[in-house]
Amino acid sequence: MPEIRPFRAVRYDLAHVGPLSAVVAPPYDVIGLELQDTLYKQHPANVVRLILNREEPGDDERHNKYARAGRFLRNWQSEGVLFTDSAPALYVYHQTFEHEGQRYTRRGFMCRVRLERFGTGRIYPHEETMSGPKQDRLLLTRACRANLSQVFGLYPDPNNKAQHILERAVAGQPPIEATDHLGVIHRMWLVTDPATIAAVAGVMGPLDVFIADGHHRYETACNYRDEIAAAAGGQLDAEHPANFVLMTCISMDDPGMVVLPTHRLFRGLPKLDTDGLKQKLGSAFMCRVAGEGSDLADTVWDEIEASGDQGALGFFTQADERWTVARLTAAGRERMAKIAAEHSEPWCGLGVSLLHKLVVEDLLAARDLPKPTYVHLVSEVVDELESGDYPLAALVMPATLDHIREISQSGERMPAKSTYFYPKLLSGLVINPLE
Repeated sequence: MPEIRPFRAVRYDLAHVGPLSAVVAPPYDVIGLELQDTLYKQHPANVVRLILNREEPGDDERHNKYARAGRFLRNWQSEGVLFTDSAPALYVYHQTFEHEGQRYTRRGFMCRVRLERFGTGRIYPHEETMSGPKQDRLLLTRACRANLSQVFGLYPDPNNKAQHILERAVAGQPPIEATDHLGVIHRMWLVTDPATIAAVAGVMGPLDVFIADGHHRYETACNYRDEIAAAAGGQLDAEHPANFVLMTCISMDDPGMVVLPTHRLFRGLPKLDTDGLKQKLGSAFMCRVAGEGSDLADTVWDEIEASGDQGALGFFTQADERWTVARLTAAGRERMAKIAAEHSEPWCGLGVSLLHKLVVEDLLAARDLPKPTYVHLVSEVVDELESGDYPLAALVMPATLDHIREISQSGERMPAKSTYFYPKLLSGLVINPLE
């Protein structure tokens, strides 16, 4: 069972740094060079210097971005920029944001969760991981000896019992508040009452947890724990903080849950027009030309999204600047089952699985393409297409929360970028020390 614990977070002293908004940042893996530069300039103690420190001329194995991050963390603690809470707490966390003209508030809480390797307990991954990001995060964890950002964990709680307990506990209390670069408002409250914490832990105990974001950070935490255990002679005290990872837990049934699609723009393919694409797709898809012009993307996406059909894909062919709506046929379903025989039927039915496994790798015979450009808004697809750099673009449905649960519990992992949970969790609200 997932074992949650309160902890004494390391946090910014607002009397020292000023507004919290100036020192927080989104997760490292969504920070590009331009935003990194903006965050560096925003405040000399912005958390970006910890989670994504810049490379500098003359860096080597000893003097590098990881060592600098570790020095910043220790210096900020000694200088009073950061302080440690006096009592263990759960940290109630709200994110208020707008999407497609509607206002949402997503509610959760931050805690320590006892680590367990995937496949050995009730914490499940849903996407594949890569060795490079895990090595990067491990080097940073060694240097800082802390979890600097939360893992995002989803749990099934149809009546939102755990969150309701916490909401009652913080009712009427003023929050700690920050606004990020996208205008999302982040609010946080501390809950230190042992009875309330025990009640939440009791609700969470029998439940599964599914990693939504932070797979690399979670696996890195497991690797770091094993390193610390080996250095200690092979076993850690059960209460050693390295046995736990910082996690934000959010109910799958929270009314503020929004999952965005991740559309793809492909380089490296030969130029295709709609006729050529239809020929390549063959009997696997029923194709209809939707119209001409990249700005027709909204209309195409509205049709696909309204259908809710994972087997519906929207393709833009640069050669003739036309959109094609392709819908999976029975023959296509059979072909997918054959070429992906090692996977379950739910995995084979995902839009992202069909796009990459059936369309790109099999029907287009393109296995060594450059990494696609990933975007989440249709307007971003249109903007990217103006460059003329992409022979093919694809609009694809996101995996749902039900897909995550079903596929994860079967022991499978979805293709990368199957989901995009919006908004991202904020780094800099709390830091979890590992010593």
